[in-house]
Amino acid sequence: MPGAREVREEDSFDVARVADWLRAHATTPDGLEGEPAVRQFTGGASNLTYLLRYPSGRDLIVRRAPQGTKARGAHDMRREHLIQSALAPVFDYVAPMVAFCDDAEVVGGDFYAMERIPGVIPRSEWPADVPLSPEQARALCLDVVDVLAELHGIDAEAAGLADLGKGAGYVRRQVEGWSVRYRNARTEDVPDLERVMAWLDQRQPDDVATCVIHNDFKLDNLVLDSDDVTRVVGVLDWEMATLGDPLMDLAGSMAYWVQADDPEDVQLMRRVPTHLPGMLTRDEFVAAYCERTGRSVTSEQWRFYEVFGLFRMAVIAQQIYYRFFHGQTTNEMYALFGPAVQILGRRLDGLVET
Repeated sequence: MPGAREVREEDSFDVARVADWLRAHATTPDGLEGEPAVRQFTGGASNLTYLLRYPSGRDLIVRRAPQGTKARGAHDMRREHLIQSALAPVFDYVAPMVAFCDDAEVVGGDFYAMERIPGVIPRSEWPADVPLSPEQARALCLDVVDVLAELHGIDAEAAGLADLGKGAGYVRRQVEGWSVRYRNARTEDVPDLERVMAWLDQRQPDDVATCVIHNDFKLDNLVLDSDDVTRVVGVLDWEMATLGDPLMDLAGSMAYWVQADDPEDVQLMRRVPTHLPGMLTRDEFVAAYCERTGRSVTSEQWRFYEVFGLFRMAVIAQQIYYRFFHGQTTNEMYALFGPAVQILGRRLDGLVET
């Protein structure tokens, strides 16, 4: 399966013990006989994700937190499981939950299992064996806009998620919170970004609304229909979902949206194939979202959200790099996040100077 590799030694677990626990606790235990073959999805750099493929042909996905020091409030498997369980009846793109485990004796911490949503997951490069014309690329982008808008239109109270967030003041909390996280995670070899943090603090707008937001809505967290890749059939990775400002969610998405005419150093950071012919530009995506939701934002107003999205991305990268810098992981991939923070710092400097 694309993206699934042999499990790294530091991320391994007792497969037989997990299989026994799942057979005893799964909502539907059918097809869980025997010991599954286990592969690890290596594309992400936050929570650990595994494929469990059973002899019956049934596939489960298991999510657990990484080893080492974790940012406060991060890697909350219980919360991630509860959010998806609540969304499933009102949002068709959530995988069915199978079981949640808070018995640390099983894998050393909380984990949960869910059904695998079959389909195409775009990685840094579009799959070579999956045709995608410019017309299909555009149609896919517009469907992505529709799914994001649908998520933002969910009635949080009716879904049982009214207590997920902290109410008004989301923009302020995000600017303050991510600034604290960056200062706490900064290492000596990355920029201090103090000017960027001051710029954000001075220009933050009021919340435009409060709704369910994903907070990591990008192409490699989407599953596309294998028979029609212009159609989204699944949304993955709900680790950072909450109630908050929809334009801040859009800003986070656009931070990862590297387009064909971006500078070479920005292209080096591309993790999803948003540069392909026919893909919307960031400006076109924002315009399509505003048209779909009835919201409006001027180019000058959007600059705040663009700066915030890139700054937040820099903080996430730095938190990951911090673990490598301090020897909390031996995964060499994490070493690349330090240079990524430097590239983002230069990009941010250019935006706040204009």
